[in-house]
Amino acid sequence: RFWTDFMCKLPDGTVLAVEYKGADRYNTDEAKEDRLIGELWARESKGRARFMMVTNRQWDVISALLG
Repeated sequence: RFWTDFMCKLPDGTVLAVEYKGADRYNTDEAKEDRLIGELWARESKGRARFMMVTNRQWDVISALLG
């Protein structure tokens, strides 16, 4: 099972799922599996969803994804 930390509905109707992992857990097998699941979910949504995994409080990567 995989539950993201944040789900947001963007103004254009797109759903953004954000998962946060501390630096000590970002490269674990579990985190890698979570990224694969999230990326697959976003890809299969046909543009209706986006996924982002953030670490080290680098929230600016979300802005880059949305920009």
